[in-house]
Amino acid sequence: MEGLRRSIASPTLVVVLAFAAMLMIPQVSSTRFIVGANMGWTSNVNYTIWARDKHFYLGDWLFFVYDRNQMNVLEVNKTNYETCNSEHPLHNWTTGAGRDVVPLNVTRHYYFISGNGFCYGGMKLAVLVEELPPPPTALPEKSGASRSTTFRGQIVIPAVFAIAAVWDSFIRFW
Repeated sequence: MEGLRRSIASPTLVVVLAFAAMLMIPQVSSTRFIVGANMGWTSNVNYTIWARDKHFYLGDWLFFVYDRNQMNVLEVNKTNYETCNSEHPLHNWTTGAGRDVVPLNVTRHYYFISGNGFCYGGMKLAVLVEELPPPPTALPEKSGASRSTTFRGQIVIPAVFAIAAVWDSFIRFW
């Protein structure tokens, strides 16, 4: 009987603790953008228009999909971006597979071009990476009612842990 009680209590405790932990984890999100969407990284696509309605945040990723035999992904400075100069890239993201991922891990402007003359055909992308905006603020509190709600919220999770611990120790004792 004791083994049965332990086998029931342990999974219950694990589920309760996992659920409580999930509630405490902050919301984190990052986006992987396929550059050019269904067109990919190719000539005759206006990447300025493609990027116009998008927000790029710290932790997002750019995914370049292209013909690996002809094109590449070069990160350059603003001047080289504007003049399509691929001679001195800041970073060559080309891996040879035609599927390159660029992490946007610094808040700044990023400038990408494709060499071999493709930049002149429009294969250039500029993005501004920003900090993720803070979560929306709560609505103004009304009289005393919200204080009791906040107080209850501060008690619920510790109470769940305490009940689970007591339950587990009670089951182990018997």
